[in-house]
Amino acid sequence: MQTSLDGFVSTGPDDDQTWVTWALEEIKSHVLELFDTSDTILIGRKLAVDYIPFWEDTVTQPEHEMFEMAKRIVAAKKIVFTKTLDHSVWPNTILAKGNLTEEVNRLKNESGKDLIVYGGSSFVAALIKEKLIDEFHFFVNPVVLGKGVSVFEQLDDPQQLQLVKSVTYNSGIVLMQYVPR
Repeated sequence: MQTSLDGFVSTGPDDDQTWVTWALEEIKSHVLELFDTSDTILIGRKLAVDYIPFWEDTVTQPEHEMFEMAKRIVAAKKIVFTKTLDHSVWPNTILAKGNLTEEVNRLKNESGKDLIVYGGSSFVAALIKEKLIDEFHFFVNPVVLGKGVSVFEQLDDPQQLQLVKSVTYNSGIVLMQYVPR
């Protein structure tokens, strides 16, 4: 997840994402390597309505800077967590409509590669609150937003994390990888 120095992942409903896209080329290899360890993407419904069509369009453009990522995302099984949709309108995508904790734990127990979460922020916040994330990868951008959305806003109690890896990029982005204690 990309985050600002002050802990925000978005500035809100009309979020301008230029603050996370300026150094994508530099972190792309790590993002692709991370994605290659997974075969299933978990997505909240609010993000899915724009996210899935974006990648389906991007995979038709071999010259696009995110083409390699698009190939992986389009090919991956996608699970959209929703309480409002009745059926999936996207290929290779199924809906999860049950209890969040039960659904995620069931998916964790299936055979295959890792699960990877691409958001949105309220969905990730719910996963964090329920302690369903086994590993965090934060790309901390050298920008201060001053306001916005945090994926930790739903926490009732502190959660201790242990740093297992950090990488500093020339752009000033710092990857910090954590696991729960």
